[in-house]
Amino acid sequence: MTATDWNAHPEQPYGPSSLAEDGFVHCSPDEATTLAVVNAFYRDASRPLLVLLLDEERLASRVEWEEAVPVPPPGVGADIVFPHVFGLINRDAVTGILEIKWDGEGRATGMRAWQSA
Repeated sequence: MTATDWNAHPEQPYGPSSLAEDGFVHCSPDEATTLAVVNAFYRDASRPLLVLLLDEERLASRVEWEEAVPVPPPGVGADIVFPHVFGLINRDAVTGILEIKWDGEGRATGMRAWQSA
């Protein structure tokens, strides 16, 4: 998500606009998968682009691990399953926030601790 989206309503649980359409919040299981997803779908997103680290045990919404449908994005193996959060993300389930690092060609190359302004 963008920092603007994350900071828009800090007193409320977070839910991306895709939640209404898809019925769940798209998540990734690890850094490599997250970077592949960012490079496939979010290279033109506003920056900074943030990644929430979630404690699944603290989430108030149901989590299901599911295969990518119809296929995983480029760079993600067919055996990877994705955590989908079926509802809003309560902020006390967020254990950390990382910022995507970019190279000179606009590719996501890693993550670092996010320092909010």
